[in-house]
Amino acid sequence: MMQGHFIVCGLGRIGANVVRELRATGHGFVAIEPSQAVIDDYLLQHRSGDERLLAADATDDNALLEAGLKGAAGVFAVTGDDSKNLLISLSAKQLNPAVRVVARVHDVRNVEKCRRAGADEIVSPDFTGALRMASAMLRPQAAGFIDELLSHPDAMRVVDVAVPAQRTSQPLGALELRGNGYL
Repeated sequence: MMQGHFIVCGLGRIGANVVRELRATGHGFVAIEPSQAVIDDYLLQHRSGDERLLAADATDDNALLEAGLKGAAGVFAVTGDDSKNLLISLSAKQLNPAVRVVARVHDVRNVEKCRRAGADEIVSPDFTGALRMASAMLRPQAAGFIDELLSHPDAMRVVDVAVPAQRTSQPLGALELRGNGYL
């Protein structure tokens, strides 16, 4: 059984990009997509041999459980339908209250409903995309810098590092981190 992986509900434009980022950062995932045609198209474009794709409806509790919800670190509810994302959020939290849920909404009027359904974070690609477009026009240097950080294969990433409970408090410089990939 998988542990600490992510479940991506919906393999459309947003879901495929979430999967790309999960892959780039070395995270395990299972993608749930009801359309076999969408899965086939995804495989034609992105086959790497380690895909874990489930042809099912993520609003069905059994699909979430089959994707390993009990051991998952998080769920991305990123279908193109706000009501489905709300239902996925609700089901995921009821089946595993500890799982982190990030949900997509198209209509920003659904943000609070999605939060009440259990989503920990809500993202509106339409709203965020509009802000990004305005930034590209009004602050092109800043927007370009952020784009470079997010899209470069060796992009800077923020990563949580677990510190053992028995570790005593000390300055970061004293940790003797190995490698030059830290900032």
